[in-house]
Amino acid sequence: MDLWVLFVIVGCLLGAGEILNTSFFLAPFAVAAFLAAAVDGAGGPEAASIATFVVASVVLFVFVRPIARRHTQMPLLSRTGTDALIGQRALVLEEISNLEGVGTVKIGGEIWTARAADEDHQIAAGTRVQVIEIRGATALVSEL
Repeated sequence: MDLWVLFVIVGCLLGAGEILNTSFFLAPFAVAAFLAAAVDGAGGPEAASIATFVVASVVLFVFVRPIARRHTQMPLLSRTGTDALIGQRALVLEEISNLEGVGTVKIGGEIWTARAADEDHQIAAGTRVQVIEIRGATALVSEL
């Protein structure tokens, strides 16, 4: 059996192991095996393909693996839609009085209807508030 065929088989097995493991531990070795197979398949000496495997494995494992690990450990995408508004600060434009109806607030350039999170609480216009929850098209807010 030719050496390039052996490297392709090893690369496929390592690649399959990486897919099952997803730790980015086997992937550098799989890529190095395919590079070594390419060197041997192009007619290079066996020593060159083995050296390619060793050098590529070390380089990919030492330099590329930490970069890939950082990308896999990144936090989840930030919240979107109305969930992104929770925790934001807002400015009360119209007094918020739950007894008389809802008021309005300006959240990030948008005007929203708003209610106080505390049912008995009134919030005067011009007050800075924080968004606690979004219910439909109404923001529940509390004073800072």
